[in-house]
Amino acid sequence: MAIFKCNSCGNTIDVVSPPDVCPACHQKCEFVDVTCYIPDCGGPGSKNINEQVYQTSYKTDKK
Repeated sequence: MAIFKCNSCGNTIDVVSPPDVCPACHQKCEFVDVTCYIPDCGGPGSKNINEQVYQTSYKTDKK
């Protein structure tokens, strides 16, 4: 499984593939895979979030 983050509200979910609609904000959102795949944050299987990807993927230009 992977950790995906909603680009509208920032909610994270641990699923095989992201849904079409975010369970938190109930919007049709783009989800970004923020799973840690590098040793710096624990590597694969750690269930950690890659903070660098998490921070840069959040859209601040909300409508």
